[in-house]
Amino acid sequence: MPLNIVLFEPEIPNNTGNIGRLALASGSTLHLVKPFGFEIDDNRLKRAGLDYWQHLNVIVYDNINHFFNENKDGDFAFLSSHGKQPYWDIPFKKNTFLIFGKESIGLSTHIKETYSSRLYNIPIYNENVRSLNLANAVGIVVYEGLKQQMTSI
Repeated sequence: MPLNIVLFEPEIPNNTGNIGRLALASGSTLHLVKPFGFEIDDNRLKRAGLDYWQHLNVIVYDNINHFFNENKDGDFAFLSSHGKQPYWDIPFKKNTFLIFGKESIGLSTHIKETYSSRLYNIPIYNENVRSLNLANAVGIVVYEGLKQQMTSI
């Protein structure tokens, strides 16, 4: 069962390109929510995604409200360093949307408060590290979801 990777207002083209490659490799759909910190045709984005971008299932939304209106029935899991539940506790289902915030500030306070029961983290075991690179975080969570889906078949 493919997953849905959602990036709210991504800022760094190289991260988005790498996440695009990961989405394609994992059979996931990439959802990009504007505004972006780059142009979608940015050379750094294409270089990070190599020659895979044209094969990627990517959906672009004008803003966060557009995303939520189009995906009302989605099963949302929000990833944040402020989450109290570990990512491996996400109930991965057929229509799971894994939602990540922008690189500089993560998810908005409004999103974290509104969806606090669906807020998950990737544990970090050293207080000198505040967060992980977005592309690394997406990879960790997506492959955990695939593993859980494969073991439940």
